[in-house]
Amino acid sequence: MINFTNSLKLKNISMEHFVVDSKRNKKITIDVNFSKTKDSPLIIFSHGFKGFKDWGAFNLISNIFANSGLNFLKFNFSHNGISQENLLEFTDLDSFGHNNLSIELEDLDSVINWAIKNLYEKIDIKQIYLLGHSRGAGISILTTAVNSNIKKLILWGSVSDFEKRIINEKVKLWKERGVVYVFNSRTNQQMPLYYQFYQDYIKNKNKFSISNACNNLNIPCLIVHGDKDKTVDYSEAKVLNKNISNSILLKIKDSDHTFNIKHPFEKKDLSKQLKIVIAESISFFKN
Repeated sequence: MINFTNSLKLKNISMEHFVVDSKRNKKITIDVNFSKTKDSPLIIFSHGFKGFKDWGAFNLISNIFANSGLNFLKFNFSHNGISQENLLEFTDLDSFGHNNLSIELEDLDSVINWAIKNLYEKIDIKQIYLLGHSRGAGISILTTAVNSNIKKLILWGSVSDFEKRIINEKVKLWKERGVVYVFNSRTNQQMPLYYQFYQDYIKNKNKFSISNACNNLNIPCLIVHGDKDKTVDYSEAKVLNKNISNSILLKIKDSDHTFNIKHPFEKKDLSKQLKIVIAESISFFKN
């Protein structure tokens, strides 16, 4: 039984913070909630586009997983726009603009390797599982397809294809101006994406094919998606389920892209949709 009420308290867990170097000489900030359950698995959580490790209810989610007996690691991608000085606001928009899929794959790989090298006394390194949300889920799929250390995978609101989000009628204008801007309605910021993002995609197109990666997955995979998701349509979850042979698809009724949770998270309780997501995810990882 999962105790959602008391999970704001670090009841049966200890939290540690780490800062490691990325392959591009930027910092990756890491939080690990260690369960007191001996030899327990490590969950590595990857946030999505315009996301960060402390967004919304992610800290509470981390506590709940750890209280259930699963070590939980969450981190900021090195170029996600969040600086070391302010972990709750997008103050490094230049880094955000220079982010790309290659960097995020490098970052996740660096985090996995760091965890294996540095956390082996506190976790079971034979049980490393990935959990990703939105674009972070897509990055997790690509990583799992080529990394034999990963034994289970959960996708929350995952994209099924990167190309349709990158190649469109605005590419010519993107090239001419060198930058496009994505509006963040929460912060009222115009967030830059430099043309290098497109160039990186074209150069590594085959490497970034989620459909190809899905065909190479043979580990257990749980796909969780809201039926009212307006950011990533539920149809993409069905595509993933079709392409990943050993997968289960869980539809969350009356749920949006973030399972009806907003940032900042100021409520005392989680949405019923997110409670279902967490309970099913923990059950999948532990069984």
